[in-house]
Amino acid sequence: KSAWLTGSVVTASALGDFLGAKPAHGAQVDPNDPALVSGEVKYPSVDGVGLSGYLTRPKGDDKRPAVIVIHGWTGIDDHIRDVGRRLAKAGYVALVPDLLSRSGGTGAFSSGEAATKEIYRLGDEMFTKDLTGAVNHLNGQNFVRANKIGVTGFCWGGGRALMFTTRSKDLAASVIYYGENPQNLEDVKNITAPVLGHYGGADERITSGVPQLEAAMKKYGKSFEYKIYPGAPHAFNTDTSPRSYREEAAKEAWSRTLEFFKKHLES
Repeated sequence: KSAWLTGSVVTASALGDFLGAKPAHGAQVDPNDPALVSGEVKYPSVDGVGLSGYLTRPKGDDKRPAVIVIHGWTGIDDHIRDVGRRLAKAGYVALVPDLLSRSGGTGAFSSGEAATKEIYRLGDEMFTKDLTGAVNHLNGQNFVRANKIGVTGFCWGGGRALMFTTRSKDLAASVIYYGENPQNLEDVKNITAPVLGHYGGADERITSGVPQLEAAMKKYGKSFEYKIYPGAPHAFNTDTSPRSYREEAAKEAWSRTLEFFKKHLES
């Protein structure tokens, strides 16, 4: 159990970085990368409702650990699929569920605003069912190592990843990118997986809740590590957004993420 505390004040240099943010780029991993098997998949939720998602993995029949990747509040998109492929390049099976599947899928919505409105209407009980369905789907694949499934999420998805970690005994690791705390902090008593958190120093709305989360995790003896990246805003990992992307923080957070998954999913 440890925590990296590195401050949360927006410095002049951080403001300069923000104003002069480097241009965003496209996919880091080609959707048609020949070393990967990638594509859309269908699978059931625990109540039988059909769900869709994106699955990407290294070629071959070797059994590998898996990671569920949870998108932001506007639904599944090319960026989050690319994050899945980055994990696949690191040796994992990555499943990116479309958590708007019950409402026709992300593509059924004309705008991010409409998708966000629907995602809040669906609610955490439904997402718990659908993420459990994702776990069951992965456990049913002959290329997935049993009991070696992790979860990660970004923004709204980071909050859902933490929420799901409080509700699932099937996870071996959980990585939260600037996700909100569970509505009831006492729910962390149910966590069985180690948790790693990444937070932006300039993301006060989210980061201000980290001390309470840390205290609750400590109270119940849970494994919780985190880092606050000085001056980094919300969504600092989103390299398709010049406004929020911070290359240095994103690279360090990704490196820590891979180390964490290696430690807890590959042993």
